[in-house]
Amino acid sequence: MSGCARAFDLLTAAALGLWLGAAAAPAVAEAPGDPSGDPSGNPSGAPGRVVSINLCTDQLAMLLAAPGQLVSVSHLALDPRSSAMAAEAAAYPVNHGQAEEVFLLAPDLVLAGTFTPRATLAMLDRLGIPVVTLAPAGSLADVREGMIAVGRALGRGAEGAAMARRFDADLAALHDDPPRRPRAALYYANGYTLGGGTLSGEILAAAGFDNIAAEAGLTGGGVLPLERLVLADPDFIVMGESYPGASRAEELLTHPALRTLMDTRAGGVFADRDWLCGTPHVLRAVAALREARRALETAP
Repeated sequence: MSGCARAFDLLTAAALGLWLGAAAAPAVAEAPGDPSGDPSGNPSGAPGRVVSINLCTDQLAMLLAAPGQLVSVSHLALDPRSSAMAAEAAAYPVNHGQAEEVFLLAPDLVLAGTFTPRATLAMLDRLGIPVVTLAPAGSLADVREGMIAVGRALGRGAEGAAMARRFDADLAALHDDPPRRPRAALYYANGYTLGGGTLSGEILAAAGFDNIAAEAGLTGGGVLPLERLVLADPDFIVMGESYPGASRAEELLTHPALRTLMDTRAGGVFADRDWLCGTPHVLRAVAALREARRALETAP
């Protein structure tokens, strides 16, 4: 598997909806059997040893954990195509999300995603290891809530709240009021696109674009046939990165009709890592799209 198809699997299996755009859900669910309400299971304070087994919690934990508190991140955090913090992740031992290897790390808390296999979560529960799960961000509001939730889970609520405030301020600074909102399409392998109720859709809107999938009434993700894309006649087309190898899913992206459309419309390839997870790095995607929109406005 390669390209956008792989990125989509990463999101749905590890985090968040880019290809994305999972529906909003409660940000954090406490581990079963924790009547204290303290997600660390430690009423005396913050968890001393934290293991993350999810691409998105990896990044939030690296941003928020106290020195020495985070002892392992998932192997996905090392992949620069899907992780916005691959360089930082190299400083941590990695895990592959298996309950047995997590147990051997003797964590006080495990950070997981809602798409983490249930068998893994059930085994960690039986082993008495507290687990906090983070749902994929389906909106920019979910991004800030995830920062707050992970900060609380780590016993660093003040740091999480401060990060959320910075995120709000930085997002507001990127806002402008374009004289005309260009119509854009998100288009990935197999003709996958994203409409309303998705993080990618909100990134697009925050950058000053209208989304043709939302115009068509699409909520969440779905397939947009190439014929409909051509007839929609977007001003701008957003495509994901190509990965090594080849797949049938990506063959559509080299179709002559799409190539012709791309030759006559503005568009670009954007780094998957900035879109996949609800972290402050989504602001880089907003900023890059905003600059692309401004260039489109001034084009002859």
